[in-house]
This record gives sequence, structure tokens and C-alpha cells, in this order.
Amino acid sequence: MFKFNASVCRHSFRKFSTDVSSFLTNKVFIDGKWVSALNGKTFLVYNPSNGEILHEAAECTHEDASIAIQAATEAFKSWRLTTAKYRSDLLRKLWSKQMKAHKALAQLMSLEMGKPLKESMGEIVYGASFLEWFAEEARRINGEVLQSPQKNKMMMYVKEPIGPVGIITPWNFPNAMITRKLAAALAAGCTVVIRPAEDSPFSGLALAKLADEVGFPSGVINVITSSRNNASAIGTTLCHSHDIRGISFTGSTAVGKLLLRESVSTVKRVSLELGGNAPFIVFNSADVSKAVDGCIASKFRNTGQTCVCANRIFVQSKIHDEFVEALVSKMSQELIIGSPTDESTTLGPLVNERAVEKVERHIKDATQKGAKIKTGGKHLKNCFFEPTVLTGAHQQMLLASEETFGPVAAIFKFDTEEEVIKMANAERNGLAGYFYSNDISQIWRVARHLEVGMIGVNEGIISSCEAPFGGVKESGLGREGSKFGIDEFINIKYVCIGNLSD
Repeated sequence: MFKFNASVCRHSFRKFSTDVSSFLTNKVFIDGKWVSALNGKTFLVYNPSNGEILHEAAECTHEDASIAIQAATEAFKSWRLTTAKYRSDLLRKLWSKQMKAHKALAQLMSLEMGKPLKESMGEIVYGASFLEWFAEEARRINGEVLQSPQKNKMMMYVKEPIGPVGIITPWNFPNAMITRKLAAALAAGCTVVIRPAEDSPFSGLALAKLADEVGFPSGVINVITSSRNNASAIGTTLCHSHDIRGISFTGSTAVGKLLLRESVSTVKRVSLELGGNAPFIVFNSADVSKAVDGCIASKFRNTGQTCVCANRIFVQSKIHDEFVEALVSKMSQELIIGSPTDESTTLGPLVNERAVEKVERHIKDATQKGAKIKTGGKHLKNCFFEPTVLTGAHQQMLLASEETFGPVAAIFKFDTEEEVIKMANAERNGLAGYFYSNDISQIWRVARHLEVGMIGVNEGIISSCEAPFGGVKESGLGREGSKFGIDEFINIKYVCIGNLSD
């Protein structure tokens, strides 16, 4: 049913320009220098579309992390005193550099984590938008003179950077998840130590290369890599360090809780963007065609591997069958499985074998508990998996309480608004939610009652640098992007000048 171009899955980086291969390195960036891991070890990074080795990356340990922290701490002494205009100009230059290199960066991303090239191109532009946005916000970090209750006192507050920051990012948005944090931190006057995910380390290192070319001072941006074997030790080192004054993390709820717990001893600022398990609700009054388009855009973007993708799709009884048939039909027309580096591909591979195993486990559990496979359901070659629609989903299935993080659309039928709100809010997560309705009163009611940090109403794609990104409940702490994003990296200092004379 779905088109699968197996031949194009043999692409390798050798097919592309030297610009792409120049980003593949087994070194890390510390204190303005490209260096090997102290132990001299590396780990292998694989192309998920063909199983081939893409390149080797440096296997850093807590010792490398400590050196990077020292570099960021020393650099902070002078970086914090730079003018907002200076920091703004550097960020804008980095934005320009990323935009000029967007094709190579997109190809690199597609090779290391399997995102279709069109989506990778979109992410590079999206990621660059945060560099541009916070270049502008850097010059708006203003204090205020307060109205003193006494004539001989002047009261004011100023905003200052919190200090060096540890940034830990996931593989599914290897450029944008870094730039969204990095740009805000740099704009505020913080220095950073970045640990990108082991499945997509080269996109993070590519940013370091561009920043180095732009002319950021040594030690302001540091990027270290490691396999899963050393991820915990590096994270713990960042959390326990008294010099690191903030942790900014995007990833699983379990790891986020661990980082929060490990940061208690140093009482540092912790910003978390965690799991979603987003509800996608289609009411009887909805435009079914638009709801189907929004569902496909939300559910199957990046092969279902996004924290804000639709995971639980609730469809009201009256239009349930119509929606399912339209969804299956549209998927067969629009979803083309193939090499992520082929421009015709709209559905690439899952990131690794563990991701495939989770999808298979969710489908098996659901079908054993009564769900029916309407389309798809098969593991293809390597890490490719057919886009799947399951009907008859209910709350006792694993996919109701766990993010599938794969191309599985599970359809839950519901009767009333009250019923679906209860089901949507039943989970401990609350990142994003979506619903389709043409009833304005219902739109306002449901938007008020959904327990999430972000809502798409009649819209399946909601992210933008101008909008605050973040969740409630166990989906995280703080906001990224927007005018609020810089607050995660700012301290407010109150100053009172007394005994003044006229």
C-alpha cells in the first residue's frame, strides 16, 4: 500500500559535497580548540536508513566534561561583561552562517538520524530562527528603576546572566533543540557546555564549527560527545558542578527527573522539556478533511518521533468511520517511505533498533487487547516501519500511557466532550494538545480545560520561535523560545542606594 524505494536507501555521505563530510569529526570542541577525548576512545555512529557506519565520534567521559566546565567558567568572567549589542551581532552572524550552510547541515542531519531531507531543511531554518530571535532579544534585557517610598533612597533592579550552563539535547531535533537553548543562553551572557545525543552528535559539532568560524571567544561554546555508556556520568558531572549554574534539558521524563534530583545538591536553575503523549481530538463539528491533514502533519512528522506529535487520537462517534477512512486514504497518497536523503521521501527510518522494538511492542500489546490494524503494522528493512493506523484503542493499552515515538496512529472513539477531556487529561504529562472543532464555544471550553502547555486549535503544527514552548505537570519546567525563553538564564538583582541627599 505504501511506496517504499529501497534502492535509495544505499545513499551514503560520499554522494554529497565535501561540506557535509567536513562536519564529520572524531574530535570535540573545548575552549576554542578541536581535541580528542582524553582517553583517545571513539564510538560509532550509524546511518539508520542502511545500517552503515556514518563516522566515529569522540567518547568523552566525566573528565572531559570537567575540562569543558573549567573552560566555560573562565570564559564567563569576560563574556558576562560584554555588551548586549556585541552578543547580538555574533548571534546574527551565526544565524547567517547557518542559513548559508543549510543544505549541508540538512543532509548531515538526514544521514545521522534519518529525518527526511525536506524536514531536515525545515529544521535548519527553524533552528536558525532562534539565533535570529535571541539576537534581537539580547538587546531587550532591561532592568528598571522603581518608585521608592522614601526620598533618600533609590531602588532598582538589573538582570544578570546566571553563569555557565549545561545543555543536554535529544537526537530527534539535533539542530533546533540546541539553538533554542544556546541562543537564549548566549544572549543572556551565559557560557555553555553542550552534550548532544549519541545518535546525532555531528549536528551539534557542526554548530560549534560554525560558531568558531564566526568568532565566538574561546570557552564560550563547548561541545562534548559520548555514547550512552558515559551519558549518565557526564550529566551527573554537570549537575554536581558548583560552577554550572543551570541545566537545560530536552528528553525523556525519566532522565529529566534524574537531572532534577542530581541538581539538588548545588541548587541550580533547571529547565526541562520532557515527554508529551499529546492528545489529538476531532469533534463532530470539525472539518474532517482539515483534521486529517493536521493529523498526518502532527503524527507522522519525523516518522512520529517528536515530543509534540499526536500520540492519542480521539475521534467523536458520529464522524469516526469517516475520519478513519479519509486518514488511511490520505496516508497512502502522501506517505512515501525511503532514504531520508531522497527529496521525494516523506517518511524516513526510525532512529535505531530500540525505537523499532518499542513500536512493535506497542502494536502487539494493542492488538492483543482488541485493537485492529487498519493499515500498515509491518517492520520493513533496517529501521524502516510502515505507517500504521490502529482502531479500537482504549485506556488500558500501553500506547495510551506511553509515547510510541513512531509512525503509529492509534484511534480512540469517544461520545461526549466531558468524556474526552477526562481521557485527554488522564496522563501525568501535559506538553502539547490538539483539537479540531468549528464550534466557537466548544473551542474556548476545551482550550481552557485541556491540561497542557501548548494547544493547536484546527492546526497540527504549532512551534515557532515567537511562541513560548513548554509543558505542565510532568512535561517539564520553564519555557523556551518567545520573550520568556531568556528568563531561564537570567538572575534579577535588586539594588537599593540609600542616604541620598537632594
